[in-house]
Amino acid sequence: MIAKTNNNLNAYTSKKACLVRAYWRGIVLCLLLFFAPLLAKFAGTATAQDFQLSQYDAPPLFLNPAMTGMFDGQSRIHTHYRTQWAAFTNKPFNTTAISIDAPIKKFGVGLQIMNYRAGGGAYNVNSILLSIGYDVVLDAENNHHLAMGMQGGTIQKSIDVDALTFGNQFIGLNGGGFDPSLSSGETFTNSSFLLSDINAGLLYYYAKETSLFNPFFGFSAFHLTQPTETFLGSSNKIPSRIYLHGGSKFNLNGKIQLLPKFIYMRQKNSQSFALSVLLHYFLKESDTYILLGPTYRFNSAAIIEAGIKKGRCLVRVSYDFNTSLIKTAYGSTGGFEISLTYVTRRNKPNPLANCPRL
Repeated sequence: MIAKTNNNLNAYTSKKACLVRAYWRGIVLCLLLFFAPLLAKFAGTATAQDFQLSQYDAPPLFLNPAMTGMFDGQSRIHTHYRTQWAAFTNKPFNTTAISIDAPIKKFGVGLQIMNYRAGGGAYNVNSILLSIGYDVVLDAENNHHLAMGMQGGTIQKSIDVDALTFGNQFIGLNGGGFDPSLSSGETFTNSSFLLSDINAGLLYYYAKETSLFNPFFGFSAFHLTQPTETFLGSSNKIPSRIYLHGGSKFNLNGKIQLLPKFIYMRQKNSQSFALSVLLHYFLKESDTYILLGPTYRFNSAAIIEAGIKKGRCLVRVSYDFNTSLIKTAYGSTGGFEISLTYVTRRNKPNPLANCPRL
């Protein structure tokens, strides 16, 4: 009688587990069906372009809000710096970022602050975004995961109007030059404005650390509300940007891992596609990983990246070699990038399944 009761209980438990997994898979399918046409719509309506990073997956909250808190540790701090086009202008384009995030059970919370400055007109963009993520386990073995994330915050943009020059101010006498005292012919309604921003993303990853390979795939959408931005009083909207990214970690042996990956970005008429292969080599004696590998961003740049991971600290350095048409005038000079990620340990040994990219 007891055995029969146990069998019934096991059958009920198994049926309940199947129903729970079916429920979450249904939620996943609904999310995919909702986001796919939404992303396709946003990909076709835009008027400008956001800045990019070559180490696109180094700042996790920049790549995909769903990556918020998806790591094994108590907290994660990331800093990032990029400088570009120093050969073209005496005021290069600079990008800096800092973020912090942490897992709280199945949730993740985070904060990202970024700054972008470009050109002689002191065009400047500041963004402050709060992130929240949620991790859904899709199987009883805790291997298949789907993470969902949202971001919300503010963007502040500004320019120095007095530092700009226009065609109406050009004088052709005595070899030519610009006279700032002349009227530019432009009417600026403001030199700074503040607007809200909302982003979202999904990420699937296979977390079994002893597996030969650990695939991961995600997509994210930024500027979902397409807020209006303007210095001239027009109704220009910030275009929505989408990322499709993925790859897999291949554990070849105890010392060598290969990480092939890709990313596709689209913002209306602007799009880019990049392929990468990173080699991870483990130095057991010093508990250190060496990272090295190339990235090719089609019709834009060839990138070489190197890094070192010692304990909980990861440093990555990369350089872009320009391969676009600008190469004819300025050669292969491009952009330098460096990032630092530090993960603090947990106070209690309760490891979570983490995205194998990290």
